[in-house]
Amino acid sequence: MNLRSFSVLVPVAVVALPVQAVTVVQWDFESVVAPGAASATLTGIAASTGTGTAGAVHAGNTTWSTPAGNGSAKSLSGNTWAVGDYWQFGFSTTGYAGLTLSFDQTGSNTGPRDFTLAYSTDGSSFTTFASYALPAVTWSAATYNAASTFTFDLSAVTALNNKPSVLVRLIDASTTSINGGAVGTGGTDRVDNFTVSVSPVPEAGTAAMLAAGLAVLGFLARRRSA
Repeated sequence: MNLRSFSVLVPVAVVALPVQAVTVVQWDFESVVAPGAASATLTGIAASTGTGTAGAVHAGNTTWSTPAGNGSAKSLSGNTWAVGDYWQFGFSTTGYAGLTLSFDQTGSNTGPRDFTLAYSTDGSSFTTFASYALPAVTWSAATYNAASTFTFDLSAVTALNNKPSVLVRLIDASTTSINGGAVGTGGTDRVDNFTVSVSPVPEAGTAAMLAAGLAVLGFLARRRSA
């Protein structure tokens, strides 16, 4: 085989290695039953797709409920918000990289407007990734509202790749309400459709094949320019 005929085959082998993003875990809250008594913490909410556990922590007792979601029958909601209170989602990224988060979030007029998204891989030290503000929208079980869907690309955060435990928090960041006033005791915040998408980590053999193919291409390029 001469160099010209071989050089046609190698690029085909290299580009035939697509990496598709997949949903590894999601909470749609459709099967959640709200606790009957007010409490400062909410725990043990299993993911509807994949494996993970969600919950919330507040400084004071909170009434948790499951009102209409963003185009779905249920979301998860709570009142009595203070700065530092949060929703939390825990899951594994073992075997995966390239994390992307997508979720729906809104609240009542006197619910909190300003939030931060933070992550942790050890359960104690959290890093803030982004700040965001909730729009004044109304959710309906029959109609999806794209204005309250948030998507964050964390693929550049390599610390989240291939980890047995990742925690993500949506944290109340101010006393300003969605209507621009002050957060009220009865003001609520709702979350729905929290989705974690990732990319599979290439297997060692696949990565080696790709590296070998690129090395051959480099060799051929050098021979042609010599």
